[in-house]
Amino acid sequence: MSGRKKPLVVVTRKLPDSVETRMRELFDARLNLDDEPLSQEQLADAVRTADVLVPTVTDHITADVLNQPDCKLRLIANFGNGVDNIDVTAAVARGITVTNTPKVLTEDTADMTMALILAVPRRLIEGASILTEGKNWAGWSPTWMLGHRIGGKRLGIIGMGRIGQAVARRARAFGLQIHYHNRRPVAPVIADELGATYWESLDQMLARMDIISVNCPHTPATFHLLSARRLKLIRKDAYIVNTARGEVIDEETLTRLIEAGDVAGAGLDVFEHEPAVNPRLVRLAKAGKVTLLPHMGSATIEGRVEMGEKVIINIKTFLDSHRPPDRVLPSML
Repeated sequence: MSGRKKPLVVVTRKLPDSVETRMRELFDARLNLDDEPLSQEQLADAVRTADVLVPTVTDHITADVLNQPDCKLRLIANFGNGVDNIDVTAAVARGITVTNTPKVLTEDTADMTMALILAVPRRLIEGASILTEGKNWAGWSPTWMLGHRIGGKRLGIIGMGRIGQAVARRARAFGLQIHYHNRRPVAPVIADELGATYWESLDQMLARMDIISVNCPHTPATFHLLSARRLKLIRKDAYIVNTARGEVIDEETLTRLIEAGDVAGAGLDVFEHEPAVNPRLVRLAKAGKVTLLPHMGSATIEGRVEMGEKVIINIKTFLDSHRPPDRVLPSML
């Protein structure tokens, strides 16, 4: 057994030290210590040479990348919950198994969503900049830096999966009224626990909410789910928070509506053309209209280590000729 050749596992980005150390113990792990994103050519080379590829959200595993005549790859163990960076259908058609790391980042992402729900109406980033950027602060005033109370407001959650429900629990503790749109209603026991109102029509919900939180995955069906037409349904005094995927929102239209005062503001942790950020959004942030974060929703040490542990379990299970616990199939997307 000790003489068996270890499978080659190519890891595309720098992972926590404890995860990388365990991978080196178990596999012939080719690590990316510089943390520079791999090019499409490098990804194609990994498909030809590796037994297992461990990509992240920044790696686009397209049909072209997978279509190598001498493909050796057997498993794509994605370091992430979403798999919109992978052409799962193309992978499965070539006999390549795909896995992800679900149920790990729920609480972390919900925490960040709640932070943005608080930060935008209460102008937290704008206020903090007064003290950190050398601006003149004359002291407390009854009418200065007034934001909006969130207690009693209506929160519309788009996507009532694990993260959406975790956001709802937090928001309810802050006194928000919970509304949601989903492909189907959640179980009655969950709706009762959250005091949640279901809207079959996304259009009707958008027109009535004070704060809208995007918590659905990015799939072909949710690309620009918040289209130009739908964004124009939103009230002028409403806020949008997005910690899911930038592609769910027509970012150009949202930017234009905020600039025109037709939407009050936004809290964005993700962007449609990441890592590029629209300069107009940056200007809006400097003007206090939006809060921008660099995709930090799941950025906790605990979360990243748990993701790595799930990746290792999926790889080990697969290499032991068993079905990995987090296998993803095209029919699941």
